Amino acid sequence: MSTPSTPDAPGSSDAAELGPGAPSAGTSTVLVVNSGSSSLKFQLLDPLAGEVFASGIIERIGLDQGMGRITAGEAYGAHQGEVPDHVVAMQIVMELFDQVGLALEDAHVVAVGHRVVQGGARFSAPTPIDSWVRDQIADLSSLAPLHNPPAVDGIDAARRMLPDIPHVAVFDTAFFADLPAASRTYALNKGVADEYRIRRYGAHGTSHQYVSKKVSELLASEGNDASRLRQIVLHLGNGASASAIAGGAPVDTSMGLTPLEGLVMGTRTGDIDPAVFVHLHRSAGMSVEDIDTLLNKRSGMQGMCGMSDFRDITQAIRNGDETAELAMQVYVHRLRKYLGSYAFALGGLDVIAFTAGIGENVPEVRERALAGLEGFGIVLDRERNAERAPGIRTISTDDSPVRVLIVPTDEELEIAQQALAVARG
Repeated sequence: MSTPSTPDAPGSSDAAELGPGAPSAGTSTVLVVNSGSSSLKFQLLDPLAGEVFASGIIERIGLDQGMGRITAGEAYGAHQGEVPDHVVAMQIVMELFDQVGLALEDAHVVAVGHRVVQGGARFSAPTPIDSWVRDQIADLSSLAPLHNPPAVDGIDAARRMLPDIPHVAVFDTAFFADLPAASRTYALNKGVADEYRIRRYGAHGTSHQYVSKKVSELLASEGNDASRLRQIVLHLGNGASASAIAGGAPVDTSMGLTPLEGLVMGTRTGDIDPAVFVHLHRSAGMSVEDIDTLLNKRSGMQGMCGMSDFRDITQAIRNGDETAELAMQVYVHRLRKYLGSYAFALGGLDVIAFTAGIGENVPEVRERALAGLEGFGIVLDRERNAERAPGIRTISTDDSPVRVLIVPTDEELEIAQQALAVARG
């Protein structure tokens, strides 16, 4: 989930008056929490109307000087000071809501939805959090060591601060939990794979589920049979993933045991020959930790051209930077490989949907990814593609057999809707 965009803090952090967008007495709201190792993002929203009442972030948890901020309509609140752990971070969240005149105890919160990256094979649906579920999420940390431990910290802190409200875990992997066996299984020794729970779990599932559902709703509203819809969703952000979806059910996805597999990303390699690991260890004397850092944090677009922000990359290309141009070609080449393989896996293709920061906002990537594919029924309208407009929009020509869409993702809304459904039983 992306960090909320907030204005610069005003000179004073005194409590501000909340505007007319406060939840009414009949509104049920959900607090969505996305807890990282040194940050805690939050959003309060109405999952039925999709209205956001407040959003914010606590940063630098466990570091020398923490900070937090919240926006609620035109109201703004801020915090600076020590944030030693996630319990204190949640206390600050409560204080920030008070700053903007929106006390959580008066905001009609009916559930707290927690984003959890890894649910393994155990969790294929949003799940009410009790002590057993909390411990199972912690046990799955070996599959997501950077993500599940801070999620557990956030769960513990939120349950402590809001003990009388149902807490629900929404798993990034849940949408892909029932991938076909041929798709989720690695060609690895079965005994080893079973013992160490090695399979393809995928990631970004909340986004892929939300976007694919929006596509199905759109086409159904136009009189099409969405039950037979074959679509590819391209979630292109700093982390990037692709999915092939038939009739609403995922057939394949690009991320695997971890979010390292698949497309080229901001700092991750995506697909790479596993023998590279052995080669770097033997020839360069690199440790497992060194190689892990290289592949996840020092590679991808950043590693190839020194930039991971596509605004910088596209500008560098326009300025004649050949290194940036090659990095873009590598990025797009991988995209096109997945488009082709997924079209065959689906047995045909009806829709391609671009989403997330790059997918929604970088027309150069979309144009390069789909260039020259008219023979496969994909005809991009260059003028539509270059336009910047809100909401879902078509960027293919009217006569293109395959429809190409931009569908803004909203993972927080999807988490809130799933959490509300669980809380209401």
